Amino acid sequence: MEKWLKYIGIIYDYEITKIAIGAIITITIVLVLRRMLHSFFKRTSFLSEKKEKTLESMLNSTIRYVATFGFIVYVLTVFEIQVGSILAGAGVLGIILGFGAQSLIKDLLAGIFLLYENQLEQGDWIKVNNTYSGTVEEVGLRFLKVRQWSGVLLTLSNGEIKTIENYNIRHMRVIENVTASFYESPHKVFQVLEETCTQLNEALYPYLKKDISGQPVEPFVVYGLSSINDQFRGYQYTITGLCNDNVFFTAAKEARRIIANNLYENKIEMAEQLIDVRSSTQPKQ
Repeated sequence: MEKWLKYIGIIYDYEITKIAIGAIITITIVLVLRRMLHSFFKRTSFLSEKKEKTLESMLNSTIRYVATFGFIVYVLTVFEIQVGSILAGAGVLGIILGFGAQSLIKDLLAGIFLLYENQLEQGDWIKVNNTYSGTVEEVGLRFLKVRQWSGVLLTLSNGEIKTIENYNIRHMRVIENVTASFYESPHKVFQVLEETCTQLNEALYPYLKKDISGQPVEPFVVYGLSSINDQFRGYQYTITGLCNDNVFFTAAKEARRIIANNLYENKIEMAEQLIDVRSSTQPKQ
């Protein structure tokens, strides 16, 4: 037994062994903490499921960063490197804080504000910086991960986020515009669209936002004539309806299908785009 202990002691004296043991302990601690965190949120119900997933994602990110930083410090101490004295003596700490840490601190603060101000939650469909859109897959301290409709996973630094359009904040309004030809009677178009709204309210009733009495807050209605000369092509009419945020895209898609079908069946002439095509043989002016 003493012989084996002696061999273990000799092996432990090697730096690589100490680092390997430290890595195993660090990974074990991270896995245990993440499992405990997941078990805690799974058993609690004081927050909504989406909020719990968002908070769990943020805490998991914090655990990873703290564990990584702690392991790096441990490795340096194994090699008997005095990290604090070297950084302070050489002035490297000031350089890091002045250049590298600026973006890091910016990302960390932005991530905290994203969570604190309830701008988004895991599972929300959002549009970032008026450019990227998709489902929030992970909210981290430094990065926001968005799964785009194509399947591509987009990773954005929290500090780079300027604007967020969230499509999952309690309710969404379906707004569909119909541009009919100038030759179509507005009276006829209004009549067809009003009949269409009746059909929409019957077919899409489960999607509509309800009040406490179970009645639609804002059923599908003809909002009115929204443009009398839409891009010089025709009269524009607008239909609106308030639906639940989690079924917005389905409701909008079905609403467009029903509207298009009714317009076709009633032979409503739609506005056509006029294109001025110039021949390549014509001399330039």
